[in-house]
Amino acid sequence: MQCGWLHSGPQLWLRCVHRQVRVTAGKQREEHRGWLLTVDPVSHSVALVSFGEDGASVRVVLGHAVEHVEVLQEPDPDTEERLRSLLPPPETGGPDPGERRRRRSGVRRWLQQNRVPVEEDGNELRVARVLTIRAPYRPDDCSSANQIILDRVQRLLRVQPDPVPDSDPVLETSPAPETAPGLDGPIPPGH
Repeated sequence: MQCGWLHSGPQLWLRCVHRQVRVTAGKQREEHRGWLLTVDPVSHSVALVSFGEDGASVRVVLGHAVEHVEVLQEPDPDTEERLRSLLPPPETGGPDPGERRRRRSGVRRWLQQNRVPVEEDGNELRVARVLTIRAPYRPDDCSSANQIILDRVQRLLRVQPDPVPDSDPVLETSPAPETAPGLDGPIPPGH
């Protein structure tokens, strides 16, 4: 299979992924061989993997330089498994519903403490009706067309302190330290 790579699309790329390929690139028509691991959908760059005694090595050929991609060989089951293990799919499980609820509440409280108007809308948080935060409620889980608000909320979430773990029963029953009138802290020992 040969193609004009820049003018090809995802259907062709998928037929080449996990196949041994020869990539012709650049004005000098350099040849690169390897197992096609993945294709960047924006730049059309290809990641080629070569397996050796020291493990796997990856070479990226930039999409603008790729002239042709030719499939040389289909993978055997062992090679297919090795290729799949290099880029495992993201975990879909995520935190359990109770943990998601705690995270959502913690983020909501943090934003409210910082005077950000936030409300819960099902499993999402909405900020000023222009920004949405989806589970698991991290900075990268924010989306908004308003880049200024998006940036500010993401920065706030990045500096959010870790949530306080569930209280230790021993700490709950211990008495509060004595404070001296007019002082902002515990009385030093020996006073």
